[in-house]
Amino acid sequence: MSNRFQALYVAAGCAAALLVSPAVFGQSKAAGNVAKGKDVFEMNCEVCHNADSTEKKMGPGLKGLFKMEKMVNGKKPTEANVRAIINAGGNGMPSYQDLLSDEEKNGVIAYLKTL
Repeated sequence: MSNRFQALYVAAGCAAALLVSPAVFGQSKAAGNVAKGKDVFEMNCEVCHNADSTEKKMGPGLKGLFKMEKMVNGKKPTEANVRAIINAGGNGMPSYQDLLSDEEKNGVIAYLKTL
């Protein structure tokens, strides 16, 4: 095998690794699609939560959620804490543990970060 062919082979392998596994290179594998997250939010969450204000509907308004010091439950609004609420529900909110896929939850969280 020539040195030139070996270099091309290594470069192609590196490019494939970058495309296939962004988590290995410092990007979150849980990064969600904002547009899809907005769609999921509108279909599942908007009935009870405002996205454009902090005013309460049935549940708290979520505008600026990730900029808040704490959520209604007193916890810091981190991805893990928001995901825990989505999964468990509570205070009248149903559990979305089995109703939404991980991809949909990732999208909703990505969308909430834009509010």
